[in-house]
Amino acid sequence: MKKKVLSTILSAAMVATLLVGCGGQAASTTTSEPAPAKTEEAAAPAASTETTEAGGELNFKIVVKSFQSSYWQAAVTGVNQAAEELGVKVECNGPNAESDIADQVNMLTNYINGAPDGIGLAACDQSACLDALQMAKDAGIPVVCFDSGCPDAPEGSVLSTIATDNYGAGATAADNLYAALKDSIASASAPVRIGEVNQESTSESITQRGLGFIDRFTELATADGKKVAVVGNEFYVNGAKDKGDEASADIIIEVAVPAQTTVELCATEASAIMNKSDVLGIFGSNQVAAEGILSANENLGKLGTEAGTTILAAGFDAGTVIKQAIKDGKMFGAVTQSPLAMGKTTVQTLYKIANGETVSDIATDGYWYDNSNMDAADIAPNLYD
Repeated sequence: MKKKVLSTILSAAMVATLLVGCGGQAASTTTSEPAPAKTEEAAAPAASTETTEAGGELNFKIVVKSFQSSYWQAAVTGVNQAAEELGVKVECNGPNAESDIADQVNMLTNYINGAPDGIGLAACDQSACLDALQMAKDAGIPVVCFDSGCPDAPEGSVLSTIATDNYGAGATAADNLYAALKDSIASASAPVRIGEVNQESTSESITQRGLGFIDRFTELATADGKKVAVVGNEFYVNGAKDKGDEASADIIIEVAVPAQTTVELCATEASAIMNKSDVLGIFGSNQVAAEGILSANENLGKLGTEAGTTILAAGFDAGTVIKQAIKDGKMFGAVTQSPLAMGKTTVQTLYKIANGETVSDIATDGYWYDNSNMDAADIAPNLYD
């Protein structure tokens, strides 16, 4: 841990150069109760930063995946709330897009060189940050990962990972989509297709959700006597527990990954799948992918909630676009996390480490929501805009 003298000097320097706007927010933070338990430029920051106005010696740096979506804005809100409650200083930053991996690594390295008391990291790429994590360990700077873990991180460099059980959350989407499509699958006289759009194949959170969906859907279909084949993106095909044989499959799970993580490119991939006549359902494994599916539907008009007649779409995360689509019957449902709670818990965990407490990994749940339960007390607080 940093020596007290160095921490005090750093704190004084931080106070003298207060920045405004972690995620572009100029207002001071507010306090709220934690959410329910269940459920990229290099030296120059790509997004503006904010330092809390609360006093205190501890100085934490938080690196998110991007400031592109409301998901990360919600996480930053949680970070700021915890910082104010605990009387610590935080600075948040992140690349312009989750595909700007090199920019995020440079931001992380710059933060390490500044010798903070701890770093919170939501890694865009679970392997690209390994050298930087070794640097942090060598410098005695504790790191807490959130949203996405770094399973191959140097031993002892990451003291806690705070993340949704992403594999289980993907399986939750499969459980609900399969239940809605089960009769249509059973009565089909020819092979049917289920689409999956993942914004990338590098971060642990996205890959685990995608594989969780594939494996669970396959498991459910196999139990009903159906053969399943996984086709498309090589990473997900090879990562599936059983990729099957397309030639003899009753169900084809087609997985697509765009060249970059944008709604527009996800829409292009979704369109290519949804234009096929045998598609019954499609899954988007995060907010960008889900919004891409909805964007594709603006031209196709194929999504709905009537199995066998329309394509049923399952999304992930929340946001205004997804919530409205579910209310309007254009999206069947989605799985949400609690990014605000993850942001708060990250700062709380760094605070515990700084005060000599032992910490461990913290898993948070994913929740299925649709038009029937969006306003429920245990769901509504997790549906950020």
